[in-house]
Amino acid sequence: MKIRVAIFGYGNLGKGIECAIRQNEDMELVGVFTRRAPETVKTLTGVPVYAESELVGKKDEIDVLMLCGGSATDLPKQTAEYAKYFNVVDSFDTHAKIPEHFEKVNASAAEAGKIAMISVGWDPGMFSLNRLYANCILRDGADYTFWGKGVSQGHSDAIRRIPGVKNAKQYTVPVESAVAAVRNCANPVLSTRQKHTRECFVVPETGADLAAIETAIKTMPNYFADYDTTVHFITEEELERDHAGIPHGGMVIRTGKTGINGENNHVIEYKLTLDSNPEFTACVLTAYARAAYRMNREGQKGCKTVFDVAPAYLSPLSGEELRAHLL
Repeated sequence: MKIRVAIFGYGNLGKGIECAIRQNEDMELVGVFTRRAPETVKTLTGVPVYAESELVGKKDEIDVLMLCGGSATDLPKQTAEYAKYFNVVDSFDTHAKIPEHFEKVNASAAEAGKIAMISVGWDPGMFSLNRLYANCILRDGADYTFWGKGVSQGHSDAIRRIPGVKNAKQYTVPVESAVAAVRNCANPVLSTRQKHTRECFVVPETGADLAAIETAIKTMPNYFADYDTTVHFITEEELERDHAGIPHGGMVIRTGKTGINGENNHVIEYKLTLDSNPEFTACVLTAYARAAYRMNREGQKGCKTVFDVAPAYLSPLSGEELRAHLL
């Protein structure tokens, strides 16, 4: 029997999950749910589209609900609410608020006897796991996380809100000298500015004050003021031609020492290079949907993170197959 999956929210992440499910033969997509008028939403595979108001009424037809809303306002409400009715998976990525999100969702899911997987993706998610593994192995060491080169969707949106900006894409770029120092076990103490730069490609409105736009970007608190930022003004055609995708990636590095006197250096590095941030994130969520289903079938309940999931739960292969081919 296949795992019956539904998607709530049909943006880039929802479309990515729709594609990912096609690559997992033990799963089937039973529907997409939306806050928009269903008749206006056309899916990639022709799967039925329903209004959000129909979701709870179909709880007996859905094994796992994939929540594809945003972390700012959607998921803080949706995950706890829908964990009352479904096993759910979300990609909540506001790191500082994960503990309070966990507590709220755990109360809801535990009472309902459901599994709620939160903060699934690549960071938080796969990067979190690799930070944990590396910390456990190299106890005397230091952690470093670099993001990029890749498109920051939130920062791009912040630029587009500046008066005079028609469109924009912003890239986060690791500082190569900082990465090299880490890999050489120099154990540098790096400021925000020393770790990453920001590169902006901006399409201005006709007649816009370019100097004012550049100043507004470079001085924007919480987004650009703490970084060395480069602003390029380009045409809409150039943006569509050269910056249409949503690539991203990054690396988690831990350096550490072993030996009686710490004489031996070691480097653990996990790296991602992604053509499509949302499609890769969707693949991670899909694997954890399998885990949520299996764990709940065993009688487990409550909120879980990637730290709580044994790797075998993620794979469609049996324990025998895993030991024979991957161990």
